[in-house]
Amino acid sequence: MKKSKNSLSGDLFKSFSVVGLWTLASRLLGFLRDILMANFLGASAAAEAFIIAFSLPNMFRRLFAEGAFNTAFIPMFSQKLSKKSDAVKFASESLILLSILLLLTTAIAEIFMPALVFIMASGFSDDSRLDLAVGFGRVMFPYIILISISAFFGGILNSFSKFGAVAAAPLLLNIFLILALLLAYLYDLDIGWSITFAVPLAGLAQLLFIWIMLRQENFKFKFKVPTLNDETKKLVRVAIPAAMAGGVIQINLLVGRQVASYFEGAIAWLNYSDRLYQLPLGVVGITLGVVLLPRLSTMTAIEERQKAINTINRSSEFALLLALPAAAALCVLANPIVSVLFERGLFTALDSANTSKALVIYSLGLPAFVLQKIFSTIYFANGDTKSPFRFSLVSMFCNLVLAVGLAGVFGFLAAPIATTLSGWLLTILLFRKLGVFGFAFDTYFRNKISRILIASIGLAITTSTMATFLATELAFGFIRYITLFLIVSTGAICYFLICYVLGVFPRRK
Repeated sequence: MKKSKNSLSGDLFKSFSVVGLWTLASRLLGFLRDILMANFLGASAAAEAFIIAFSLPNMFRRLFAEGAFNTAFIPMFSQKLSKKSDAVKFASESLILLSILLLLTTAIAEIFMPALVFIMASGFSDDSRLDLAVGFGRVMFPYIILISISAFFGGILNSFSKFGAVAAAPLLLNIFLILALLLAYLYDLDIGWSITFAVPLAGLAQLLFIWIMLRQENFKFKFKVPTLNDETKKLVRVAIPAAMAGGVIQINLLVGRQVASYFEGAIAWLNYSDRLYQLPLGVVGITLGVVLLPRLSTMTAIEERQKAINTINRSSEFALLLALPAAAALCVLANPIVSVLFERGLFTALDSANTSKALVIYSLGLPAFVLQKIFSTIYFANGDTKSPFRFSLVSMFCNLVLAVGLAGVFGFLAAPIATTLSGWLLTILLFRKLGVFGFAFDTYFRNKISRILIASIGLAITTSTMATFLATELAFGFIRYITLFLIVSTGAICYFLICYVLGVFPRRK
């Protein structure tokens, strides 16, 4: 059968599948980790302190690693590969520049850790969570050096279309944390400190793994004293607005945590709900971003613009084919999913109820978050990091006003409400300017999305009806796991059947 131009190319679909499956495996391990944390720590002071401390290196990681630095580096590196330029020299100088930034950032963070924790969660200031978070943070922060350099090496591998190793590496973090939780429980160790020390160890393991994979590609750095030549100056110029845009996103997260820190247990509730909606976001949105950036950068370099536009349309279809039903399922099954996965040990029914409310709100923004990954990639592949920064500023202002303004009415739920609404605003702003790059959604895309929406509504009706009739089975014992699996499986089958009937999938000729 001849491949339709309105379907994903075989190599692109293969790349999506490889990254998506490894990301799914990592997220599922992450669920196991969160289930164990919920059981052993619940929404306790140690749990909230760990969440805040762990968010610090991850916040800066999104600026230096997968965020600004790689956003600027990968398009330039991919274009050098396609034009047979001196990619090794450019990568070597970029690595030295990144390492200097990471070392300076880590030194400053270690000195001012109490201030950083206070900025992240000022509600901790009057209780034991502050000292715990400061101690955890000082141990974990060097993780940023290890994971950022791992992500840099991974960006090079992705430019060679070697996606598997990079996508598999995050499994190591979850494996280390799960082992730490279990060993701490078995040997009666302090659980909070055990998982804290596991984080930098996992970062070291990830770095070694990615380094070994890169060596197998016979890519060797050529280190020498870096110079501020035209290429490194361009890298910095492109990276700065990308870093500022990433900083705006982190400020949005910071605002949410600040609001939540004034409601006891809320940081943990938002964290667990965030982990659940991040599963489809990670598998779909992040996967597409990882694969598309080097591909679109190469297409832009060799002026295959029409091919790039078709690739974006088909990738957007693929993203929404998975994101829309995921959002529908999380909305209608929020409470059963949270209670079945987390409600045990120190995680109570009240924790389940509040986590579920946040999950419903986050889920409403899931399609927007996925499309953001694709739209922003178009800007980055074309070397435009300033526009996403400007749009992010507008989104940040919206998030700040809503989160603070609604806190008195909706309590901790003001944070997810603000995140979702500002997320949709940013998506709309990014979309409106895509015409500058010659991009528009084609007729095939619009027709297909309307059918995917109908199928998603069918899934929501099916699963909510089943959950209502099987409410008793969802509430007790081991049968609740089987019941939840049955409901989710039936909903998925219903969704794909409706998609097939409506002609969403290409028919064989």
